[in-house]
Amino acid sequence: GNSYNTVQIGTQCWTQSNLRVSKYRNGDNITNITDNTQWSQTNYSSTGAWCNYNNDANNGTTYGKLYNWYAVNDSRGLCPTGWHVPSDAEWTTLTTHLGGSSVAGGKMKSTTGWNAPNTGATNSSGFTGLPGGYRASGGGFNYLGFTGYWWSSSDAGSGLAWYRILYSSSADVYGNSIDYRFGFSIRCARD
Repeated sequence: GNSYNTVQIGTQCWTQSNLRVSKYRNGDNITNITDNTQWSQTNYSSTGAWCNYNNDANNGTTYGKLYNWYAVNDSRGLCPTGWHVPSDAEWTTLTTHLGGSSVAGGKMKSTTGWNAPNTGATNSSGFTGLPGGYRASGGGFNYLGFTGYWWSSSDAGSGLAWYRILYSSSADVYGNSIDYRFGFSIRCARD
């Protein structure tokens, strides 16, 4: 029931906003977890989960939902048919096309919606990245307005997966791996 604008960036086509689904591609519900303790225990059952930042639906409307990596890795699929959660290599292709990780962040960030200073933001790529913050493995929410985090579909091993991050204070794109239980935004790439 959601619709998404898309943008062609080099050889890739991306959604221009973060995912807002509460169901997997096959129609099964993704568990909405608002309780911090329940969120922190999703690793015991490998439960895919989503939430809105601060469990506030208005944040979900603006920034999309936050998902743990168990939802990303679920075989039922998060993205619409014909789309997928991009791999770490696909994120690298994007940042390379935009001039490398030291400048790509500015080209990916929306020129509005970020806390000052929103360094280097031009959104010249059309990616329109917003600072949706994240939910930590223990369930707490952090950095709305200051950071945007996006999962990749790539497993890093030992309960960790790869992601990308944009900061209000930098034009860089950073990548690292982190605990599956973190709640990050999702962008979809065309198959």
